[in-house]
Order: sequence, then C-alpha cells, then structure tokens
Amino acid sequence: MLLQVKEISVFYEDSCVLQSVSMEVARGEMVALLGRNGVGKSTLLKSIMGMVPPRSGSVLFMGEEMRGRAPFFVARQGIGYVPEERRIFAGLTVRENLLMGVKTGKHGKTGKGWTIQRVYAEVPHLAARDSVLGGNLSGGEQQLLTVMRSLMGDPELTLIDEPSEGLSPIMAGVIFDIITKMNMEGMSIVLVDRNLAYACNKAQRVYLMSKGTIGYTGAGKEVLENKQIQAKFLAV
Repeated sequence: MLLQVKEISVFYEDSCVLQSVSMEVARGEMVALLGRNGVGKSTLLKSIMGMVPPRSGSVLFMGEEMRGRAPFFVARQGIGYVPEERRIFAGLTVRENLLMGVKTGKHGKTGKGWTIQRVYAEVPHLAARDSVLGGNLSGGEQQLLTVMRSLMGDPELTLIDEPSEGLSPIMAGVIFDIITKMNMEGMSIVLVDRNLAYACNKAQRVYLMSKGTIGYTGAGKEVLENKQIQAKFLAV
C-alpha cells in the first residue's frame, strides 16, 4: 500500500471529529471518500497532509510515518493536495501560481514530470490565461489552476477535495477528465466529491463516512446499485 491510515483520531479542541479512522490507498489506485456534509471527509484529508494533526493513530506513506510532520514535509515526500477552498494566490499570475506548486526535496523535479509546458499542452485554456492574475479568473478556471498547480510537484498521491463544487457541468467534466487521466497514468488519488456517478464509476474502491468514522468500504458498483447504502450514508 502506498498510503496506510491506521486508527487516527482527530479533535477540534474538545470535539472529536474523526474517531479511529483507517483507510488504505494502493499504488495507482483511485479511492473515493464519500458521505454527507460534516462527517469528516475534508478533515481526514487535512490530517493526512499534517494540517490537522491526529492525536492518536498512524499515517504511513511509502512506509514512512507522516503523523506529526509539518505539511511542507508531507508535500515534499510526494503527496499533493487540492483543497476545497482552492487557495490560489490572487495577486500572482497563472504562471506564477503554477510555479508555486514546484517542490524540492525527496521527490523533487527530475525533468520527466509535470512542467508548465506540459500543463499548458494538457489545458490550453490555462495557457491562454498565462499572464492573468489568479484573482481575475472565473471559479472554474481557479479550480483548474488549483488542480494543475498540485501536479507541478509531481506527486505520487493526490488528495482532491470537492473539485466539481460550484462548477458548470462542462467545466466539471474538464476537471474530471484531467483526474481520470492522472489516474490512468499511474497517479494514486483520493477523491472527495458529490458526483456519485463519476466517483463510483472511476474509483477502484469507495469509503463511505458517517459521523467521523468509516461506515462502509466496497466497490463503486456496489454503492451505485445499493439504494439502502445510499440512503444510509449519502442521502440528505
């Protein structure tokens, strides 16, 4: 397994947000992490990145303990992160935002991975916006930029939080096409998204969360075909 999360518990002050959560991601695997709002999906991703340190448990990446490590250290080991909030640099251009994603360290640039030229070849729309400030981009363009910025670090694993939220169906489709291609090229992905059809059809495994715990693990097809599971974990 590339990533092994073992029995982690996370608190916000005295409130327990994640309780003994475990999950695994194999090399080249796409895993979907689904559930209702507020059940802890984003917190789990942030815990893996070291942004919300677990009080207990273990986060192993390529066999190395990440729990207690700073986010910049986790990122340099080869984990990319696409936050729900996007967090682009509004005062920097598209090109400058992309360059901010370049990481050095254990998995630094080799010249064979993602470059600005490759990003622009894959997403010509961003190439056309090269010198535009991030704050002047549309919401969909900002989401595209956030995803591609994460690739500039050449991650082994990318955590992607709600990439289609607030986007038009066309722009969401562009984002999903990029995610699919990333996975087909061997990148491991943990995807949080409300688009059940995409997540369950593309992910090799699905984790369903409920009230800070993992309540179900199985194949995406099982989730799509089982209305009882959907009602229990996904229905509003």
